[in-house]
Amino acid sequence: GITFDTGGYDMKPPMSMGPMKGDMSGAAAVAATICAAAELGLNVNITAYMCIAENMVSSTATRPADILTMYNGRTVEVNNTDAEGRLVLADGLARCGEDNPDVVIDVATLTGAMVVSLGDQTAGFFANDDDLAADIESASKEAGEPFWRMPLLEHLRSSLDSPVADLSNIGGRMGGSISAALFLREFVPADAKWAHLDIAGPALNGANPYGVVSKGGAGFAVRTLLSYLKSVQA
Repeated sequence: GITFDTGGYDMKPPMSMGPMKGDMSGAAAVAATICAAAELGLNVNITAYMCIAENMVSSTATRPADILTMYNGRTVEVNNTDAEGRLVLADGLARCGEDNPDVVIDVATLTGAMVVSLGDQTAGFFANDDDLAADIESASKEAGEPFWRMPLLEHLRSSLDSPVADLSNIGGRMGGSISAALFLREFVPADAKWAHLDIAGPALNGANPYGVVSKGGAGFAVRTLLSYLKSVQA
């Protein structure tokens, strides 16, 4: 939930900054989903975690080459301050592990690389479990929100190595959305089924409405998450 993202000291170009008011779309989708699930009376046990921050330049802002200690004690070298969303999301993933979840689904406008891969009308997702992936694909089709499963390519994991910390917050130039997902995986609770939904493309629709997606802040992923929850409720 990055309420506004300037990029920090690795600042975004001015023309790319305005739409970053929508960088909190993942947290907004989670909030909307849990509210809707309660109103619908879904018989499923859900806990929502929203890690809210903004990425600005200030005397207390994160600096390039800073070493951060994460919620679970692991250390991360900040090699790009504009890869901040994964840092707050990683802490959320680590925190949720204290509640011993069976399934963890995170939602984020995480990477521009996903938009390059799939365009601005399709979201990508990663999963560590094929059954969960199939459930999300089915829910996506029922909801009318396009999602496409992306691979967790293990050979890209080494791009996150750091000589001074447990991890770097960015990988190499190639496969940026994949290395971001691999970074998050390092913080997923042990034995939990996990899916990471990268909705960077369709979250803030600047074009005409299409399908169920409205113009502006589209609430993308809420319908898919509700469809999934309906399918797994007791």
